[in-house]
Amino acid sequence: MRRDVFQAIADPTRRQIINLLAGQQLNLNAVADNFDISRPAISKHIKILTECGLITIKQQGRERYCRADLKKLEQVAKWTDQYRALWTSKLDALEDFLTKEETEQKPKHT
Repeated sequence: MRRDVFQAIADPTRRQIINLLAGQQLNLNAVADNFDISRPAISKHIKILTECGLITIKQQGRERYCRADLKKLEQVAKWTDQYRALWTSKLDALEDFLTKEETEQKPKHT
């Protein structure tokens, strides 16, 4: 089953795993050593991240190494950018309105 990248980043543990692997390649045991949850639970998180394409696993001898593939996060960035632009324009309009209201409310001195 191919999972959605949003599903992967919805979980804080998976986000921590992505952060951990963003700067380095680690074997599964080294990843698990960074968390206070069971190795099977970490394996489940790794599986979901792999299914989403956020992590790749490479077999080297007897070890399996995980590496983050952050290209899929571009999908998240594009999605959030549309809302950032929308809310920026709304907040700019609110600022303009409040500035105008404030100017109109000031008493005029003659």
